[in-house]
Amino acid sequence: MLKKWEQRSMKVAALGVTALALAGCSSAKSSSNQGNNPGKTIKIGVNMELSGSAAGYGEQQKQGIQLAVKKINKNGGIQVGKTKKKVQLVIRDNKTTNNTAASVAAQLVNNDKVVAVVGPATTNAGTAAIPNMTKASVPTVSPSATDPDFTLQKGGAVQKYVFRACYQNDFQGSSAAKFVTKNLKAKRVAILTDNSSDYGTGLTKAFKKSYTGKLVSSQTFQEGDKDFNAILTSLKHKQIDAIYAPGYYSEIGLIVKQARQAGIQAPIVGSDGMADAKLAQIAGKQNANQVYYTTPFSTKAAASNPVASKFMSAYQDKYGSTAPTFSALAYDSVYMIKKAIENEGSANSVKIANGLAKLKNFKGTTGTITIDKKHNAEKTIAIEQLTNGQVTKTYDVDQ
Repeated sequence: MLKKWEQRSMKVAALGVTALALAGCSSAKSSSNQGNNPGKTIKIGVNMELSGSAAGYGEQQKQGIQLAVKKINKNGGIQVGKTKKKVQLVIRDNKTTNNTAASVAAQLVNNDKVVAVVGPATTNAGTAAIPNMTKASVPTVSPSATDPDFTLQKGGAVQKYVFRACYQNDFQGSSAAKFVTKNLKAKRVAILTDNSSDYGTGLTKAFKKSYTGKLVSSQTFQEGDKDFNAILTSLKHKQIDAIYAPGYYSEIGLIVKQARQAGIQAPIVGSDGMADAKLAQIAGKQNANQVYYTTPFSTKAAASNPVASKFMSAYQDKYGSTAPTFSALAYDSVYMIKKAIENEGSANSVKIANGLAKLKNFKGTTGTITIDKKHNAEKTIAIEQLTNGQVTKTYDVDQ
């Protein structure tokens, strides 16, 4: 879901992560022990991108986390057997770097003695944290790490202590392809891919695999690009029925703006990285028409979901704005941990992991969630439509 800002340095960072796991951060406990236990409170750690390139997304997630904990504590805390314990948050900034994410993970499980962690937001930072989480037998729930392999070991076995509240990239990409075919009736599609991130390339791969029409063009751009006129000009005479452009509002907003200015009125379909009001601000509301994107959290659909409605109201009261997708996912991450503790009757970290793995039909703000055998969140997906920059319609995609 989030950009892989750190992708370019992944090979170097991987060596650093290994060193941290074996040396400076090797104080993380062996997975053969019984994990961490709560004290007077239930300590939940937050390993989050609060500075650096992904800080905007990290801050949104922190808001969702804090809102969830505030509500839980207002109601007396989490039921653990016959007693209730309040939640104590331990928030640390991983600075959107892999090495820091690994170090923060070790600090949270060893020094702070947390029993569960929410975050990181990005797949690469989350992957970097896994060795220390696993050695300490403490579960981590990422609100937004969407790479299909995030919850899996290299051999394909599941990571026992790794979970996610979001769905995978391949699910988004295939859902978009079905929507383009069934709802938009698009027989000729052009693709614009951000090839500087695994997010964009992964979604494109999944879309291509599922789309049954004709791909008339497939072009790429880079994170940070501002001028898309050359690409768009090449599409003007290709008789396209739709454009698939998975990416983030910063670039897709400009693509929408420049496409409309160039006279291209074909529907533009994208992904959850577009699910932000800033998309319309960048594109210009008058240009943000026939724009669609997949999302796990639709504010329009949420009106009929009692859990989501209460969350949206609380968010509006606290922060004075409409709740963004990333805050909703983070909010659900906390409540998934809460539910796991209540189901197991224990706040021991190993028990929490067991409870998360068995989570079924959990009623969250982003829908009903069941954790599958690979620790992915099975949930419904929605597609929102923008008209004059506003969400005017929500579609359900049949799988």
